[in-house]
Amino acid sequence: MVLPPAHSSRLKYVSLGVLVFQTTSLVLTMRYSRTLKEDGPRYLASSAVVSAEVLKILVCTLIVFMENNFSVRLLKEEIVNKPVETLKLAIPAGIYTLQNNLLYVALSNLDAATYQVTYQLKILTTALFSVSMLGKRLGLYQWLSLLFLMAGVTLVQWPTESEVDSEQVVLSAGSQFVGLMAVLTACLSSGFAGVYFEKILKETKQSVWVRNIQLGLFGFVFGIVGMTVYDGERVRESGMFQGYNTVTCTVVALQALGGLVVAVVIKYADNILKGFATSLSIIVSTLISYFLLEDFNPTSLFFMGAMLVIAATFLYSNERKPANSSAIKV
Repeated sequence: MVLPPAHSSRLKYVSLGVLVFQTTSLVLTMRYSRTLKEDGPRYLASSAVVSAEVLKILVCTLIVFMENNFSVRLLKEEIVNKPVETLKLAIPAGIYTLQNNLLYVALSNLDAATYQVTYQLKILTTALFSVSMLGKRLGLYQWLSLLFLMAGVTLVQWPTESEVDSEQVVLSAGSQFVGLMAVLTACLSSGFAGVYFEKILKETKQSVWVRNIQLGLFGFVFGIVGMTVYDGERVRESGMFQGYNTVTCTVVALQALGGLVVAVVIKYADNILKGFATSLSIIVSTLISYFLLEDFNPTSLFFMGAMLVIAATFLYSNERKPANSSAIKV
């Protein structure tokens, strides 16, 4: 099936808009769920990750069944009968697991503002991996848009003097170095894993939903291992689903939706545009925090950064494509 240029362009930016909505909703809901005071133990983050992988696998399996008249033949052919192709997804799944562990190390050794600013380097690493691994060519405007994006996000996340004065925790030079190395490695792994997954999706004819099932299966295995290592004792004491409530289930559903939306975005757009959507979600989350949660006071740096991010988004989307790439096959 070939999508006309206008439809494929709309599909690309609609998927990006949904990704911004999903990311923003997940951040705000997760923040609320982690600060909600209730009797009993709080839900385990590792358990929520595993639950989201299971839900993602179930949703993708249902979609594949519906597209194939509820036949298991496609799943058997693509997953069971092609073990080598399936094993290729273990690489990005393993790297994503490593990335999550590195982010825990980074946040244990760096303040939140430094971590957030530094972690935006994953957008730049994604662009570099896209050029080197996918042969993607970026124009001058696109390189400028990446610089604008980095400057904008840095200004938005730049701590104010009051925030700096309120932080009494002084990190040693060694601790800061460990945290910096962890977040930089996470940026590299995020860029590589995302582009590797994009390469697999665009070089094969397999359904994006089948690929997501394969990725989810390995993510589930790695997630179980991580939960056993980090929270094994608490799971044995109170169970895997301790502290679950309606808000927790919403977080899990949004996480699962995020995996599906990202897969569609990578299929019809690319990882760099996904990075822009993530950055825009930071802006939207901050605005909602100010107007609804009333726990944020915007500064002139915030408005300057927001304008740079928006300008960078429009600058990158102004890419001129050759005529022979005006249709997308699905």
